Amino acid sequence: MNNMTKALVAAVAIALAGVAQARDFRSSDTHPGDYPTVMGVKFMGERLKELSGGKLGIKVFPDSKLGQEKDTIEMIKIGGLDMVRVNVAPLNNIVPETLALAMPFVFRSKDHMRKVVDGPIGDEILKAMEAQGFIGLAYYDSGARSFYTAAKPIKSMADMKGMKLRVQQSDLFVAMVEALGANATPMPYGEVFTALKTHLIDGAENNWPSYESSSHYEAAKNYSLTEHSMAPEVVVFSKKIWDTLSADEQKQIRQAAKESVAEMRKLWDERETKARAKVEGAGTQVFKIDDRQQMVDAMKPVYEKFAADAKIKDLVKRIQDTQ
Repeated sequence: MNNMTKALVAAVAIALAGVAQARDFRSSDTHPGDYPTVMGVKFMGERLKELSGGKLGIKVFPDSKLGQEKDTIEMIKIGGLDMVRVNVAPLNNIVPETLALAMPFVFRSKDHMRKVVDGPIGDEILKAMEAQGFIGLAYYDSGARSFYTAAKPIKSMADMKGMKLRVQQSDLFVAMVEALGANATPMPYGEVFTALKTHLIDGAENNWPSYESSSHYEAAKNYSLTEHSMAPEVVVFSKKIWDTLSADEQKQIRQAAKESVAEMRKLWDERETKARAKVEGAGTQVFKIDDRQQMVDAMKPVYEKFAADAKIKDLVKRIQDTQ
């Protein structure tokens, strides 16, 4: 073997070694491919590729291709999946600290929510996830969630009496809806459209982009501005897999995740405006709530039950005190 051949063989070996080491982490999302949360994680993947010199990347599986949120959370815990983007609500029963972010009416505005999750309270809750097998990487926006219905619109708390309303699979959300006088129906996101169409439920609750992208507005044309929750999204990594990575790789993933937040928020704000315009153009009627404070006051027993623990109570108070 001459020197040129030896050099060529060595170069091929090095290239193959690089390919063998290259790794795309699999990340799941319930939303469509062009949704801001999906685009945020894709941006994170591009940054990770740059930061790692092409060694690491992320492949996002949208549209619940790897399972509903509850299934993917279980997969993360056992190391069957690398990453997932979920709302904090499905984590409430697993990581109690996330309850503070999901409490009804706890955030006064989008700016208030962002200030909380970007600061020490947000970091503390991400850190608390480790004990349960998750590495919390970043918070994404989830907008303000409001109720939408198929037949009768909700204009006041009295209108909710006896309504069957879909909620996320979270004990807190169930308690919130029941405190408002309605019947809570926990259900995976992917089943809601059919349930609305077949009148299995009277309505559901979500933000403008989800209401639009899921086509729920075609089946439920009354959107009531309760804005009862601004529970954020969270990007989490499997601790089982995380512990197999080098310190440098972990640092690169954390940096890419943090940098993706600004991009996701820009896309979110744009999408929120477009989504509302689209559904109103398609005939959705928007209703303000006559006495929203009555709904806020009805949450007292919900706070007594879910924020009774001293740690959760302290987190809630610190969130409310954040200016």
